[in-house]
Amino acid sequence: MVITGENFGNTRTSSDYVQVGISKITASGYLSWTDKQIKIVLPTNVQDGLVIVTTKSGSSKPGFFANEAGIPVQVPPDTKTSLPVIISTNAPVVTPGSLLVINGTNFGTIRNNASVKFTAAIEEQTAEEPVYIAANEANYDFEYWSDSEIHVRIPDGAATGHFFVATEKGESNLFELEIKSPAGTKVYSNKKTYVVNVTADIKDIHSKLNTTLSLRVPRPPLSARQPVAELSECSPEPVFEHYQNTIIHQLELSKIQEKQVRFNHSFVIEDYTVQTTINPKQVKPYKEKERVLYKTYTQSDALIAADDTEFQELAKQIVKKETNPYNQAKLVYDFMIDTYELLPQTRSSDSECKDLIKLNKGDAYDFTIVYTTLLRTLGIPCVSVSGILVDSELNNRNHWWCEFYIENFGWVPVDLVLGKGLEYKAFRTIENTREYYFGSLDSQHIAFSRGYNELKPSLANSHIVHKKRTYALQSIWEESSRGTVNYSSLWNNPVVAGIY
Repeated sequence: MVITGENFGNTRTSSDYVQVGISKITASGYLSWTDKQIKIVLPTNVQDGLVIVTTKSGSSKPGFFANEAGIPVQVPPDTKTSLPVIISTNAPVVTPGSLLVINGTNFGTIRNNASVKFTAAIEEQTAEEPVYIAANEANYDFEYWSDSEIHVRIPDGAATGHFFVATEKGESNLFELEIKSPAGTKVYSNKKTYVVNVTADIKDIHSKLNTTLSLRVPRPPLSARQPVAELSECSPEPVFEHYQNTIIHQLELSKIQEKQVRFNHSFVIEDYTVQTTINPKQVKPYKEKERVLYKTYTQSDALIAADDTEFQELAKQIVKKETNPYNQAKLVYDFMIDTYELLPQTRSSDSECKDLIKLNKGDAYDFTIVYTTLLRTLGIPCVSVSGILVDSELNNRNHWWCEFYIENFGWVPVDLVLGKGLEYKAFRTIENTREYYFGSLDSQHIAFSRGYNELKPSLANSHIVHKKRTYALQSIWEESSRGTVNYSSLWNNPVVAGIY
């Protein structure tokens, strides 16, 4: 320790000393002593305290000393110990949809935004740049999460390769996993990247009260076939960018002076062609009927009347004694294509889908909803998908198609109206559309909703606007608080601004 000051004296006498805390430095501890500087060797037992120099003239004012070795400092996080680590799994070989138990450390006590990502069944990927897909909440893939154990379903579209756990701390080590299905194979290819613009206009606003208007803009869902759907631009600033698969805007109408407010949204969406090859003899009856996915997609909802006796009887007549789920789905597909006439234009929003089986004709929406209903009455998980169909000239139309679920395989796409021969300009010619669109889907289908999105009102006693037969299936599009208010709204159909 070096002490600087003045009036220490040119030499140290027996009455001169330095005290640090409660320790008085002994004679052997002094290296030098001058009138303006003292050098001492600090005893090992001294941690901190007041430093006082004492001579025959008296004691100095104290100075404070702290031993650097004993000062607490913030330790930088050790990434080696905070990163998630996979140690083992319950099985090295699994089937799609089966339960994978992952053991390890640092997964986090709650999941939040953490995920498990698997090698994707994409043709174009390389070993140097593999493509991964995440387990999907929409399919109820996550069943249990703790700091040391995860229970997750093998997601639709996963393939043999590696998987890892991703948390806010970082990514875990890669762990090998073999995924195979005796029922068949599924491959994703021919990726297309779209820029899609969605706009809505609110105008002719007249409100003297503090009336709140809320808009719910559909947000494209993620799936194995549509793994990326990023919101690249959004104006004005939304209240929530991502809430229950919607973007939420709110505005006080009485404060708006403009004659019109336009809401702009731009999405960058990656879309793949999916092709399945299935061996019907290896498709077995459903065993996991208590699984949330099975219960959700076999029951009735606001659109699907799976408990309707007319649909139940019709489904039984179509499949007769067939019990194989895949064969049943194919029988219903063939029956509908052969029996019902396809109307080229979308019917009125107030039309009933049941008209299809009564009048033997209907639009693409009718075909999709009725097919989903018939499969659910047979105990086959099925979901209606709503979105747009893009042609080779970047024109698009509102469109609807289906997916049904095969246990230990995954989701199988079905587009009845393209299978029936609906004309549109595809990027590549498909010779047998009827055969192709039962089990495969091209990368010209952009989904904006998967299943019916039952949204809850955010305002008490509000007025709700619901749009039917459009590019998304959801219960709320507009919501306004009660009061004297007049306005008009125009929801424009999505526009494809670019393709890459």
